[in-house]
Amino acid sequence: MGNIRLPDPLLNDTGAPPGTRVLSYRDLKALNPYPYKRYDRIIEMRLTGNMQRYFWSINGRKFSEAEPIVLRYGERVRCFINETMMNHPMHIHGTWFLPEVGNGARNPKKHTVNIKPGATLDVDVPADAEGPWAFIAISSITWRQA
Repeated sequence: MGNIRLPDPLLNDTGAPPGTRVLSYRDLKALNPYPYKRYDRIIEMRLTGNMQRYFWSINGRKFSEAEPIVLRYGERVRCFINETMMNHPMHIHGTWFLPEVGNGARNPKKHTVNIKPGATLDVDVPADAEGPWAFIAISSITWRQA
């Protein structure tokens, strides 16, 4: 990519005064380890939208147009690229987001992650509970027994 430096998705840009200690996902460690395994596949989820209309979508599709994202029970997928110019919090029901910050089984377990503007955040999603679950109100996910 030449001299273009992508933003670090784990840095916390809070506007705090210089020298202030602000936590980032790298500083968080799960109290109870979650069984670690390498992700099985990547699902490219591009957070897209229109800031002027305040309309948000995944891969250019609004919820009413989206097909369910089907995961196989027991697999682990990785996702999230924010193509917008705003912080984009993503929330999941029924399982955890596991941001990949280099702590293996002690990576933080989160129900909501914030993806910085123009950044990619490697987040693993373990399909460890069967049933239909939702990413906020944008896209649905269904886990099925393989």
